[in-house]
Amino acid sequence: MKKVELVEAVATNAGLTKADATRAIDATFDAITEALKKGDKITLIGFGTFSVSKRDARTGRNPLTGEPVNIPARNAVTFKAGTQLKNSVN
Repeated sequence: MKKVELVEAVATNAGLTKADATRAIDATFDAITEALKKGDKITLIGFGTFSVSKRDARTGRNPLTGEPVNIPARNAVTFKAGTQLKNSVN
């Protein structure tokens, strides 16, 4: 599903215009992004949890040449699906 399809589904299900649904979705994504930037964890009961984990610097290998490559430390966004979401998919 692409963002356009998500906007259409939200607009239809919530009885909103596509413009209002787009603003609502964008505001939701912005709020999640800002919270993750601060290092907060976002828990949506029944849906899942977004969090940030720190990945240490490590050495990898270039698959073409086999030479070692330094991979810098970084933050990674993780998502753990909630029980209701898991059950509805299975």
